[in-house]
Amino acid sequence: MAEFSPMMKHYLEIKEQYQDCIIFYRLGDFYEMFFDDAKTASRELEITLTGRDCGQEERAPMCGVPFHAAESYIAKLIEKGYKVAICEQLEDPKSAKGIVKRDVIRVVTPGTVIESNMLDEKKNNYIMSIYKKEIYFGVAICDVTTGTFLSTKIESNNNFALLLDELSKYNPAEIIVNKMLFNCKQEIDEIKLRFNAYVNCFDEEIFKTDVTSLLGTYTFINDSEKEIKSIDNNDLQVPAINGLLDYLNQTQKIKLEHINIIKMYSVEKYMSLNFTARRNLELTEKMNDKSKKGTLLWVLDKTYTSMGGRLLRKWINEPLIDVLEINKRLNAVEELKDNLIFRGDIIDSLRRIYDIERLVR
Repeated sequence: MAEFSPMMKHYLEIKEQYQDCIIFYRLGDFYEMFFDDAKTASRELEITLTGRDCGQEERAPMCGVPFHAAESYIAKLIEKGYKVAICEQLEDPKSAKGIVKRDVIRVVTPGTVIESNMLDEKKNNYIMSIYKKEIYFGVAICDVTTGTFLSTKIESNNNFALLLDELSKYNPAEIIVNKMLFNCKQEIDEIKLRFNAYVNCFDEEIFKTDVTSLLGTYTFINDSEKEIKSIDNNDLQVPAINGLLDYLNQTQKIKLEHINIIKMYSVEKYMSLNFTARRNLELTEKMNDKSKKGTLLWVLDKTYTSMGGRLLRKWINEPLIDVLEINKRLNAVEELKDNLIFRGDIIDSLRRIYDIERLVR
């Protein structure tokens, strides 16, 4: 049997490392896809499927997209639930000797999208890590675009129902789970049925219990924004946090320095609203078409910045139950309501503010 061409050998080596991704392989001014990736992309993106000589008797199925328009094509694939590995040229083809050096510079997944044109500016794009141990759960949540990183644990009598409540609250675009949870078919099937999220299963080895590197890199705070000095003996949240951070490092290929604070919160601080209640109340999306118009959020959202829109959505999804906190928020609203001039000045200032949370990434 004839050997594959040198370029195709390299492509197949890359594909072996990223079997669950569609490889966007940079060739000149195009990102090319080959074999099964090409067939999938051709079908999903409605682009022409052609072929390329690869050293074999039969030509390799191939399709491609211009590199300057790649974002729109990647967005379509992500929306359909695929992961895309971007394999870029790492040297100038004109000065390269032999095959141009290429490698994957980033893996784009539903939960790690950072391109603003692929996101709703007033909605967080969350990725969630769930670590199951016995009948309990550790949860970590991150929005890569803003640097928000949260974690909680669920260890009460109604564990799985509370986990579903947390999933409903954040509605993550992507979920990573450990094998113990993934092997619980009834639970994982329930999650897949209720939530339109890409679910990944990983070996227990990425859900580490080590806290030394975490404490040396991140600042941990509690519900009251006070620093937590020790996270020892936390065998639920720490593995979930480590698992999510490991996955982000694998996909982004760079140090995410804007993620530096991890908030460890208690599920008991907020009103528990299950999936059915959130859906029937139409807090942030309509029951029939998932649109915003006609929801409580749509009625209340008069925000002037993307950051304000995301904060309002968070407040609606997390109703307070602490009387002091509720009164503090009501007092702030009252001050703005009663002081017309002050409110006008704030509005004028807010009109000139860009999306700082996402810009500082």
